[in-house]
Amino acid sequence: MVKRPMTLCSLLMRLKPVVVLNTIWALTMVLFLSLYGLKADAQNTPLISGGVGFLTTTNGGVTNYQPTISPVAAVPLGEHLLVESRAYISSNYAPKNGTGPYQGNFFAGLQYLQLDYIATPRLTLTVGEFLTPFGTYNERLTPIWISNFQDYPLIFPIGTQNGSSVGAMLRGAAYSNSHLQLNYVGFFSVASSVKQFSGQRASGGQFSIFFPNKRLEIGTSYSRLLQGQEGNSTGVDVWWQPYRVPLAIRSEYAHGPHSQGYWVETAYRLSQWSGPDSWLGRLEPVFRMQQTFRDSPGQDQLPAVNTQRADFGLDYHLPHEVRINTSYARKFASTGNENIWETTLTYRFLFPAWKGGSK
Repeated sequence: MVKRPMTLCSLLMRLKPVVVLNTIWALTMVLFLSLYGLKADAQNTPLISGGVGFLTTTNGGVTNYQPTISPVAAVPLGEHLLVESRAYISSNYAPKNGTGPYQGNFFAGLQYLQLDYIATPRLTLTVGEFLTPFGTYNERLTPIWISNFQDYPLIFPIGTQNGSSVGAMLRGAAYSNSHLQLNYVGFFSVASSVKQFSGQRASGGQFSIFFPNKRLEIGTSYSRLLQGQEGNSTGVDVWWQPYRVPLAIRSEYAHGPHSQGYWVETAYRLSQWSGPDSWLGRLEPVFRMQQTFRDSPGQDQLPAVNTQRADFGLDYHLPHEVRINTSYARKFASTGNENIWETTLTYRFLFPAWKGGSK
């Protein structure tokens, strides 16, 4: 029997109604935010940005395919208010039971939807659903057009409450000059089971010191879960990007109620040879080393046993915001070692919702 190729119409017919509704919800919110305030001037024109990607992963001889789109909307409402939102829409196609025909799982939802009130140059108040401010990876490196590797670090679940929180947050710079900047963040999250806005009751914050002349940042994070298996999570992060070489060093350590671990990532773009737009200058070797240590049994989404993983990658920056990421990872654990091959093709887009008028 000859199988017919799957068309877009046949794929839509197979999708569950709830999947279609989630997709419509995510896209509607982003489009609504971008179209809100039609009379905005040039400085207050809403922006649409984000990324489109095609991801592949091969583990144990089984290859998964994942087309993804992640639009972002930033909508200024006057001089002091800003609405921000990011959606994530993706399908994961994998062989059934590892050897059968490919089947797809669809996901669509909002990663955050928040209202920012810029009270003063040193204080911004945020309400809504926001990325939990613990460590640096969640807020800075999760977009597919920014991260050097497909997979999040193994310690990512520590302190992040599944990535987002529903409640209030305040942040700003307590002190800054040309040599030093002191940054702070504090948040409180409520328990919520509302569809698209789920969250856990928790509180926490961050404090970091940034040295502009050295391009060095040292920070610490704290989070306490106030429901279920209550517990404290702490973390330390160090980022360094020296001026003289196109090198980036990023690292985090986190300790949760049941486990702890760290990751260190380096990236060096070869732009010093023939310039950043040459074929060689577009190459960027990357490396990440990480370990987790299990202190006690617990449902924290970390490996159940002590685990080590080393990722080796090579990124290539094409013109027009297109990037190819390739990587190989070797994972070591008492439950079994794994080889993981990953490839990502991403395109970053950014444009105003419409042409802003002059004041």
